[in-house]
Amino acid sequence: MADTADRSIQSGDGIRTFPFPVELSVGGVGMQVGPMGTGRTWHADAPLERVHRIDFHVVLLFGEGPVRHMVDFTEYEAAAGDLLWIRPGQVHRFSRTSEYRGTVLTMQPGFLPRATVEATGLYRYDLPPLLRPDAAQLAGLRDSLGQLRREYEDTDTLPLSLHTAVLQHSLTAFLLRLAHLAASSAESVRQPSDSTFTLFRQAVEKDFATNHSVSAYADALGYSRRTLVRAVRAATGDTPKAFIGKRVVLEAKRLLAHTDLPIGRVGAAVGFPDAANFSKFFHQHTDLTPAAFRAELR
Repeated sequence: MADTADRSIQSGDGIRTFPFPVELSVGGVGMQVGPMGTGRTWHADAPLERVHRIDFHVVLLFGEGPVRHMVDFTEYEAAAGDLLWIRPGQVHRFSRTSEYRGTVLTMQPGFLPRATVEATGLYRYDLPPLLRPDAAQLAGLRDSLGQLRREYEDTDTLPLSLHTAVLQHSLTAFLLRLAHLAASSAESVRQPSDSTFTLFRQAVEKDFATNHSVSAYADALGYSRRTLVRAVRAATGDTPKAFIGKRVVLEAKRLLAHTDLPIGRVGAAVGFPDAANFSKFFHQHTDLTPAAFRAELR
């Protein structure tokens, strides 16, 4: 498993990020689906009860409950029939005391085409991780996930290229149901109307640590500032500046809460080489200094 090396940001003292375990996937495709249970891990050195990130999607459909699971500072309690959707980069932790039973789906970014990614809201970080379907929704999700699992485990009927294509279509069917549930569960049902917001979100996710400029993102994406403002507001209700700021603050909170990095290094990691400027920015967004925020959680 040499290709699953630790990718923490500061030589092991940041939050560890674990990649999709391709070598554990049937046929080496970019997804896995199977039963939850004890002993599951992303990596031999990854105790799941410790705070960590993953660079892939995880959907947990619980067969029993209650199960407690932390995702980005919120402790969620899931019951039988609930789903938990953890997206790439989110900081999370499995419970030491809960028993995880049900079905788990993992999928690698890039396994699905862009149009499907947009249609299924794979990167709608504004939507809640915990989903509670009604009886009819749950039946549809279980049937769809069951079909996906059967296709995943059937490696003999089709050649690999067709097997992968069938998996992509089956996965899309399940994710469309899941995305509808997630959107209807949110307080806001705003939906991105085109790819402008998707491209902006991807650019921010990639560059927020070094680029906080709305104009720079607009120029890089080939949009006018006005077009970008309209697209981001339609998708999130926020301005692009506020969207970038929230992403920077979230990352700063993660590092303050879950690492022992000095505050100055946390600031540098999110694009503030000057510690005083970072403290001012953080206080403007949270009404707390970085030191006070860290102290509250320890």
